[in-house]
Amino acid sequence: MARQPKCRHVQFIPAITSFKPAGIPRRDMEEVILLVEEVEAIRLKDHLGMEQEECAQNMKISRPTFQRILMEGRAKIADALINGKYIRIEGGDYCLGDKKRCRRQERMEQRRKSCPYRDIDFPEPGKQ
Repeated sequence: MARQPKCRHVQFIPAITSFKPAGIPRRDMEEVILLVEEVEAIRLKDHLGMEQEECAQNMKISRPTFQRILMEGRAKIADALINGKYIRIEGGDYCLGDKKRCRRQERMEQRRKSCPYRDIDFPEPGKQ
């Protein structure tokens, strides 16, 4: 089982979270989901023009991880532009600001709340 990814620190969540080609009804288009951390990587590198090492430090991740997130985000945007797909920005494992809001932690707590076994007392191993 793969380990869960670390939170990526983001400073910006876009106010507009969807884009679509003009003149095509939304129901007739395929969708591309761009994660919040992918948008942050693109914002830091392409919009603000920062170096990759500095971007990775801002997001509190390694440089290779930053590179992977950036390439995945760029590939999704290229796919949407070339193939006329709807882009929706949502999801990911990120903390907003200085741990004011941690989406990963919120998701884990939600999973625990919905677990059907959370209120069952299991016997200790070896004692039956």
